[in-house]
Amino acid sequence: MTTPDHQPPPPDASRPESRDRVYRSSAGIAGGVVLLAIIGWLGIDALVSGHGRTPWLTLAGLILMVPLVSAFTLRPAVFANEERLRVRNPFRVIVLPWTAIATLRSGYSNEVVTTDGDKYQLWAIPVSLRSRKRAARRQARGAAAESGGRVSPAAPAPARAQADQAMDDLRELAEAHPATEGGQGAVSVRWAYEVMGPALAGAVVLAILLAVG
Repeated sequence: MTTPDHQPPPPDASRPESRDRVYRSSAGIAGGVVLLAIIGWLGIDALVSGHGRTPWLTLAGLILMVPLVSAFTLRPAVFANEERLRVRNPFRVIVLPWTAIATLRSGYSNEVVTTDGDKYQLWAIPVSLRSRKRAARRQARGAAAESGGRVSPAAPAPARAQADQAMDDLRELAEAHPATEGGQGAVSVRWAYEVMGPALAGAVVLAILLAVG
């Protein structure tokens, strides 16, 4: 499930920035919180009651696992405003001005494709085939009821899957703001060293401890 949110622009700006629409996976966040709680509980128990090399192996494992779990569950987000699309994936942050985006594509995953042909997956907007099937069944029931004369013309259209609705919102933004001054420029990609560094350090320490044991 993907939920949009809004963040207010900073005050006292000479040219107020447009608000970001923020898309994140609520299911991913919930799963990440549960996994981190389990890892923390088991890790603290091993650190306190472990003997010999166990506390050191546990500590190295925590340094490795906590950043990785956070990166794949809590970190992913998509920020969109009138000027650009910013994609925060587990290990990268991609900033795409609207003029650099060729299409937003949905299949078994949601992707943004640039005018240069580069593709970036939107981790924060995962595709749920089950949600699509539920939405399709609702649409089919609504169409059947309407054909039978049981739905008034003012009745709302059946809801789409939340991930598909989020992609529709992004496509509308891309179509509505392609020529703004801030919406032009080149795509920038930054690696998330704040995630990769601790995870790599934990992996190295864990490998050394296992090798010398």
